[in-house]
Amino acid sequence: MSVSGTATLDLDALKARKAANHGEKPGLVGLTRPEMAEALFNAGVPERQLRMRVNQLWNWIYVRGVTDFADMTNVAKDLRQTLADHFTIARPEVVDEQISSDGTRKWLFRFPARGAGRPVEVETVYIPESDRGTLCISSQVGCTLTCSFCHTGTQRLVRNLTAEEILGQLMAARDALGDFPNKDAPNGAFIPESDRKVTNVVMMGMGEPLYNFENVKRALLLASDDAGLSLSKRRITLSTSGVVPEIYRTGEEIGCMLAISLHAVRDDLRNILVPINKKYPLEELIKACREYPGLSNAKRITFEYVMLKDVNDSLEDARDLVRLLKGIPAKINLIPFNPWPGSNYQCSDWETIERFADFINQAGYASPIRTPRGRDILAACGQLKSESERMRKTERLAYEAMMIANHGD
Repeated sequence: MSVSGTATLDLDALKARKAANHGEKPGLVGLTRPEMAEALFNAGVPERQLRMRVNQLWNWIYVRGVTDFADMTNVAKDLRQTLADHFTIARPEVVDEQISSDGTRKWLFRFPARGAGRPVEVETVYIPESDRGTLCISSQVGCTLTCSFCHTGTQRLVRNLTAEEILGQLMAARDALGDFPNKDAPNGAFIPESDRKVTNVVMMGMGEPLYNFENVKRALLLASDDAGLSLSKRRITLSTSGVVPEIYRTGEEIGCMLAISLHAVRDDLRNILVPINKKYPLEELIKACREYPGLSNAKRITFEYVMLKDVNDSLEDARDLVRLLKGIPAKINLIPFNPWPGSNYQCSDWETIERFADFINQAGYASPIRTPRGRDILAACGQLKSESERMRKTERLAYEAMMIANHGD
């Protein structure tokens, strides 16, 4: 059976999804509408009802945020039971939630085993501000890139996340924040003044999104679906360390905002800080940025630049940065280095960061200095590391001592 001439998801495919989930029922979250229709058909839903049932499920899952088929009150009771027997719409397990002194929240989510693997865990961070709420989502468990200043890069890659697992982070965060209709925010939650609690999504969590392109693409297209989660593509930003071929595909096939994890303006230094530069050097990366589909002053590329003391923070580096990006509609985010146990780097002095920012501003580029958020719970940029590799007690004590020494109590 084929719906509207699209590719089908047959019974064998559904069984494969179940096997991949280690015997668990396959999930409906992450399926396209044609795939959901195919899944329902194979579960016994009459073909003439498919369009209506898909629309009903889509609304309940993505607009209302339900996690139990029994709550779908406009679906016949026997069909609700059939759906419960065949599928799941459950959220990931919340293993831990930490709340920073600045209101930042970090969740540790656990996903079930897939195939012969074991359950895996990722970290997701929510950053509230008065006029917006930004959710930082992970795309992989661990990372292969080994960027020398990044805590996440010290955790080996376990596997890619599925589209269901990527979307699950967004939906579980909205649950926790009371961001679905008729769901109240929990006591103590810091809530932005905007109507929606999660207004922006950034693919800047654990992993390199463009090394998991197909799942990330599917998840972001579903997140921006007007009839579902309805996030504007202008409020979705994908950050990459420079997987050049997929940068073009991101613009053409996803159409979201682009951020480049740059951090150096010379190949020799970037080879150390961001080793993927050896495969895709600066010349290729900047060319891909200049040719990013839809690039304009209204759709600028964000270049992320972590400030490392006596490494990349000189005025000469600032001049070379301006020269490198000349002609590209861009914003340059300066990121004070966030310390983590075992790191060999230090954050640039604040005066140095301000001098660097002033030079870039005078050259005509917006260069905000990113306010460190969630440092006290290791939730800041470059600090995420799954509890799949838990921090030992000695590491925690060393980190706490370092934070007190650097920032006071």
